[in-house]
Amino acid sequence: MKFKFGIKEVVAAGIGTALFVALTEIQIPLGFIPNTALQPRAALLAFLAAVFGPIVGGIVGLAGHALGDAFFYGSVWWSWVIPDAVFGIAMGLFSSKFAITEGGFDGSKIVMFNVVQAIGNAVAWIVVAPVLDIVIYAEPANKVFAQGFFAFLGNFVITLILGTLLAVGYSKIGAKSGSLKKED
Repeated sequence: MKFKFGIKEVVAAGIGTALFVALTEIQIPLGFIPNTALQPRAALLAFLAAVFGPIVGGIVGLAGHALGDAFFYGSVWWSWVIPDAVFGIAMGLFSSKFAITEGGFDGSKIVMFNVVQAIGNAVAWIVVAPVLDIVIYAEPANKVFAQGFFAFLGNFVITLILGTLLAVGYSKIGAKSGSLKKED
């Protein structure tokens, strides 16, 4: 498995990080769980990682979340930054299997995309985020595992809908132009 990191990937990481930061403020709070919301930036991260691979996914997840926290909230909550990087890397590891840039993202590829994003989100938000909350910030386990579960659920749903639509749309329209097509 070879992953390229050339000019297109550098540009994708930069633009993706900027978009991720800008989308930090667009969220629908899940009122019953503190500090947890539906965020379209999760779908953007899944899409970019699925198109450009794990390096871009990791960079956008890590840098985008860290910068978004710093700009909008004044401090970085690392136990929630690292899971976004984990999720971006997980999605990117399967980028060649999704066939988005080749225009073949349909049927079984959509199912695979959503199975991978469900597993990636589960690992990132049900395991990594709560464990890091406990280890780094000494947060109470019952609180952080509930937050992690609802973060997983929110990210899964938003990526299922918006991430899938982004990938389908790009595969049908953008892949034909070759503008973002990966070069092997």
